[in-house]
Amino acid sequence: MKLVVIGLGQCGGRIADEFAKIGRRATHNRRIEIITDILAVNTDEADLSGLRNVRTDFRHRILLGGRKTGGHGVGKINELGAQVTREGSDKVVDAVRETRRFYETDAFFVIASAAGGTGSGGLPIITQVLKERYIDKPVYALVALPFEHEEHAEERCIYNTATCLKSTYSVADAVFLVDNQRYLRKDTNLINNMQKINQQIVEPFYNLLCAGEEKKRKHIGARIVDAGDIIQTLGGWSTIGFGRTQVSLFSRLPLPRRQSWRRKGTETHKGIAALDEALSELSVACKPRDAGSALYLLTSPAGEANVDIIKEIGDYLKELMDEAVIRSGDYPRERGALDVTVILSQLSDLERVRAFYYRLTESAPTTKKKQKEAEMKLKEIEDASKDIPSLL
Repeated sequence: MKLVVIGLGQCGGRIADEFAKIGRRATHNRRIEIITDILAVNTDEADLSGLRNVRTDFRHRILLGGRKTGGHGVGKINELGAQVTREGSDKVVDAVRETRRFYETDAFFVIASAAGGTGSGGLPIITQVLKERYIDKPVYALVALPFEHEEHAEERCIYNTATCLKSTYSVADAVFLVDNQRYLRKDTNLINNMQKINQQIVEPFYNLLCAGEEKKRKHIGARIVDAGDIIQTLGGWSTIGFGRTQVSLFSRLPLPRRQSWRRKGTETHKGIAALDEALSELSVACKPRDAGSALYLLTSPAGEANVDIIKEIGDYLKELMDEAVIRSGDYPRERGALDVTVILSQLSDLERVRAFYYRLTESAPTTKKKQKEAEMKLKEIEDASKDIPSLL
């Protein structure tokens, strides 16, 4: 599957930067193109300057709202971010038009943080513009949810997140949710932590995008997961997970031992272990039974994948989500490891999303009360100053 990736705001730009990295990795290591173009869109000049892998020309790093923001961002006001993005959306469309071999692109992937200003406000706008302009290509969104400490420290964070989620869901073909809190490591410094989180967000997409673009016969699976399978699976709220187990131990055994019943049982166990890890590391907490569709990809050395592993994984997922349509495939590529990538889509219930909506509606009366009290106090100060002469 080939994507045009568009990162909005600081968070979206940095995640897009990681997609540029895996795109280069696929080209260098596998001679496969999975990213046809990467664009970073922002209202903050410093954020654009901090990217490492996105090309540095003005077509790939797009600065919006120069007159209104002065190149310093929108200050977490996502209404302003939406306005600025709407006014500058033609710049994004013009950049997309000039994408090399755009006709090969299967979908758009628009990325942003829900809690910020530029990304939160711009995500639904860019998604809607692309949907209207390119009706034959699906537009998927990836939304990064805030950390818990951000939710407690900033009231604006809840407002931005709730409005971004509602608006984006109404226009995107599918919305991948990524809960930053699930990736947080408290024993590392902030810069390394954020970079590691972005890498973990992007890595599950690597094999999934490569599998359908593979050209070498020895790396073509018995059942291929390509763009058609992914497009038919994705819809509404979605999540992705990735699990890995090492299998190099048996690769050095002589042929008679490789055919033993003990090894065959171990292979199947390792496949289920990788699936368990993928489900436990889903990008957002959810109940698998709430999924309307699912897809899994088994990536392993050619000699390690067998029918039993595929069957066990499929049966396990069917037990967890008996109402879902499940698609699957294998990809004989990795060395010394067995990887399982899982997508759960068309999720009917997400506690995290519902919590943001409830918190915003419940806090609205309190917020209005605080604003009214502040206005009354200001009025009292003005009244107290009536008889004082002015120097103006």
